Parts: sequence; structure tokens; C-alpha cells
Amino acid sequence: MSEVIISGIQQIGVGVRDVKTAWTWYKKYFGFDVRVFEDAAVANFMLPYTGGEPRERYAALSLNMQGGGGFEIWQYTQRVPQPPAQEVKLGDLGIFCAKLRSRDIAKTYQFYQSEGLDLLTTPKADPRGLLHFYVRDPFGNIFDIVQNTTPWFKDEGHVTGGTFGASIGCADLEASVRFYQDILGYTLVAYEGEGTYDDLQGVPSVGQAFRRAILEDQGKRQGAFHSMFGASEIELFQAQEGTGQKVFDGRFWGDLGFIHLCFDISGMDALRRQCEAAGHPFTVDSSQALAGHSFDMGEAAGYFSYIEDPDGTLIEFVETHKVPILKKIGWYLNLKKRNPRKPLPNWMIRALGMNRFKG
Repeated sequence: MSEVIISGIQQIGVGVRDVKTAWTWYKKYFGFDVRVFEDAAVANFMLPYTGGEPRERYAALSLNMQGGGGFEIWQYTQRVPQPPAQEVKLGDLGIFCAKLRSRDIAKTYQFYQSEGLDLLTTPKADPRGLLHFYVRDPFGNIFDIVQNTTPWFKDEGHVTGGTFGASIGCADLEASVRFYQDILGYTLVAYEGEGTYDDLQGVPSVGQAFRRAILEDQGKRQGAFHSMFGASEIELFQAQEGTGQKVFDGRFWGDLGFIHLCFDISGMDALRRQCEAAGHPFTVDSSQALAGHSFDMGEAAGYFSYIEDPDGTLIEFVETHKVPILKKIGWYLNLKKRNPRKPLPNWMIRALGMNRFKG
């Protein structure tokens, strides 16, 4: 029986109207300047979330080489992506914001302020005592910039690193904590409490009072790219003054906003059994759909699957089989032939930095 290894957050999916426009902005302000792949295809396997029909799309996976997960920037090409019926608020059910880390929160804030970005809060301490602030991109998505001085993969001078986690709205805090602990390994409860919070003032919210939990993974994960992904966290919010709307209610996966949170894994068959036993079976499963063959994304390949958290938030799992290291010379890494626990040499991961996005 294969063993499940969750290496870390591989990427967070962001549905946009125009990939190139969004990517150029994310490159400038968040340092996502490395192109892992770009792919135009039909989303054949996502029918439960695309109105029962295959949908044409264009997607790009970008990285910040300072460390953390990436962005999968995703665009429908044969339909107009739809915004939420109402502004997404903290306490709504689903992904409210992506978390990015900063070594110098004051410097990051000052840079964004000088550039005229939409800053929702000033830097304030979260319940753990870590400084953070919220900023909104031109496309309506909110990001939580968190002070974090753990080892960075590489220093490229960007004011943030890559995806460090997500803030997710839930209807039952205890049920969601169990889900993210038992299935995804966020076993350390760094904070759990309730009330009103000064660091949230200025953030669009469902009421003012929340039950709130911050879960960390303790930095003990393994896998080929774990040194790049690093430790991560999930922050959960349950509104105490009513229940928020579902972020994607009445819309399709791939419409505007944060569409999923994706984890890099090994052992898809064992994970399928684990999730089913936990009451969260795969709702999309490329491995079974393709009779065990890899899903080809042109420059990358592997298995992917989806489950739903207790409120329907989509969690993606990707088992990578092929990844481009240096496309100019045709260097592609076959991960199926490696020990899944063994990290790749740092020099090999750094070679990804040769694949820069020119936008």
C-alpha cells in the first residue's frame, strides 16, 4: 500500500478575466515571475463544478522563487467569468484570501502605499502577535501579508514570498478544524478564540464577531519540492452574527476569485481511501478517469483530484509526475522514478528560475 505524503501548498487557484494582465500585476507586486507552465485546453474532468459541460480554459502556474506555493491563474476562454453576486466578505463560506509572507512587513506596506495599492488595513498584530495587513488587487481579490522570518528558499529582492496559506470561512469551526487537521496535517493550533479583533477592522466582514482558529503544519512535511513550499497555515473564521453566503454559490469553478487551494502530494491511491474513510470522497479524480495514466498539461503531467471541506470549499491534490526544469534545453524531470520523500537538490529547484515570465 502506498503512503500519503503531503509536501505543502503547491498553489492557490485564482479565476481572472485575463491571465496576462493579472500575471503582470502579480509579478510586479508579489514577485510571481517564474513560469512553470501555460496551457490552453478543455476542463473535461471538472463537470461537477462547471455546469455539467466541458469548458475551454487557459491556465498558467507561476512561482515566486523566494519560497512558498504558486498561483494557478485561470481564465475561461469561451464564456465570460462571473463575479460573485455580492462582495465576498470575511465569514462567507469559502476562501476569503490568500496568505503571503513578508520578511519586513513595514517595508512591504510602505512599498504598496507608495504605489497606491488598495490597502484595507495598516500592519497590526494577529492573535499570535505576528504583524500582518490586508491588501486588495485590482481584480477584487484580497491578500493577507504576514510577517514571517522562517528560512526563505532564495533571496530575489521581492517584498513577499509565495503562497503561505489561506483564510477560509466556515459554518462550524470544530468540524473545519478536524478536517484540516485530520486530512491535511495542520495539527498545531496556534490560536483559537472568539470575539472582535482589532486587526480585522477595515476588512469587509460578515458582522464584527468571529470564532477564529489559526492552524499550522509545524514545518515537518517531506517531498521533492518541500524545501521550496515550506511551512504553511490555514486560518478559519466562523461568523457569530449569522452565516455568510457560499463564495461560489450560483457560479462555476473557474469564475472570478479564489477557486481552490492545491496541495502537492504523493500516494494518490492511498489518499483516495483516506479521504473516503474520513467522509470526504474525491469528487474529481483524473487517475481513475484515465485508468491510471497521467493527465497531460503540455509542459507538466501528473494526477489531480478534488475534495470538498465541510462547507464545500474545493481542495485540490496534485501528484506531479513530470515538471519542466529548464524548458530551453528540454530538461524535464520525471518524478515517478524518485523516492517521494527525498527532497530535490536546491540547485535543481533554483533552475526553475530560468523560466521567467516576460509580461
